[in-house]
Amino acid sequence: MRTDTLEAARAMDAADPLSAMRQSFLFPPHPSGNPPVYLCGNSLGLQPKGVRQRVNDELDHWAKHGVEGHFEGDNPWFSYHEPLSAPMAHVVGAQPHEVVVMNALTVNLHLMMVSFYRPTPKRHKILIEASAFPSDLYAVASQARMHGYDPKEAVVEMHPREGEETIRTEDIEALLERDGEQFALVMFGGVNYYTGQAFEMERITAAGHKAGAMVGFDLAHAAGNLHLKLHDWGVDFGVWCSYKYLNSGPGGVAGCFVHDRHGMNPDLVRMAGWWGNDPTTRFEMPREFVPQRGAGGWQLSNAPVLPMASLSASLELFTQATMPALRERSERMTAYLVALIDGMGADRFRLITPRDPSQRGCQVSIQTLVDGRALFEALGQQGVTCDFRRPDVIRVAPVPLYNSFEDIWRFAQILREAVG
Repeated sequence: MRTDTLEAARAMDAADPLSAMRQSFLFPPHPSGNPPVYLCGNSLGLQPKGVRQRVNDELDHWAKHGVEGHFEGDNPWFSYHEPLSAPMAHVVGAQPHEVVVMNALTVNLHLMMVSFYRPTPKRHKILIEASAFPSDLYAVASQARMHGYDPKEAVVEMHPREGEETIRTEDIEALLERDGEQFALVMFGGVNYYTGQAFEMERITAAGHKAGAMVGFDLAHAAGNLHLKLHDWGVDFGVWCSYKYLNSGPGGVAGCFVHDRHGMNPDLVRMAGWWGNDPTTRFEMPREFVPQRGAGGWQLSNAPVLPMASLSASLELFTQATMPALRERSERMTAYLVALIDGMGADRFRLITPRDPSQRGCQVSIQTLVDGRALFEALGQQGVTCDFRRPDVIRVAPVPLYNSFEDIWRFAQILREAVG
């Protein structure tokens, strides 16, 4: 049976029990009247239908209780963040006390580097991928500078081999084997934002630890995308946002992972704030900071309840679907997308995302061999929402929680017509 037909795509959706999850999300209509093809969850996830009620519940709670809402009602704000830890731990493969929802991603990255980037004159370098998201590059450079080191020397950027788009894990391992005594921190993205490469985090963690370095990951493009096992892999720390694959809304509250072996160490250097203090004495306003055990000991301020209400509606859907099932569906969806693109001819597109499904997440990055910006705009005019990265890459992300095989088929048809 041919798979490049609308009937085949619909048959794949009908046979997939996770297809029903699509009904839990709101799809923005397109002005053209064409069916919306939203493939931009790598930038901003869709709104779960349950968000509005969750936020309204907290607005009603505020109206009814005022300041007493911190301790009154079914979901008092004092502990509002705590029920989020278990479902978020499921998403990233952690124990609940190793995870806390707080702040924004780069804020959390800086907080983690205060604790886990402790350079010495001999061991002060940071290893990061060359094409990391700019905010990560800014953050590691500023941390090196704050410790008195020149980022041009202290921040080592890992490049792919000449003629290749992605970084080989064996090259990371070889560098750390050769120069490991110079590195205080290894800090990669879980999935590279540009190429869509999913890094082999377990191997990178083992190589970094063998070299004597701490290892952390920016999981902005990995949380809610890959089947993560942060605790089992022994990762020291991880940080992520929640507005991409976790669908919490623009600027949604972020997450943080601290491995158990560090979270249970109250003497670890950290930036301190009152919400990280032992909750049993927090409102006694003690002068001495006594960090609570686990990742919660890195909290600074009280919970932003309205963004957390939004996130809670999405996390319920992840608990229902489960990350292993979503990951399996994602691999099938990206394989279908790749096959349809390949069927259009190698003279029009080149994939810079790895072809091995285990080496990529939801995102497929398509390098256009025609006018990329014009092609991107043509897709948008026909109802496709994806994104463009200079100079010539269109990023497409079929999200298994709400996208369909029919979405992928429609995208491929519109793409084929756009290049003519």
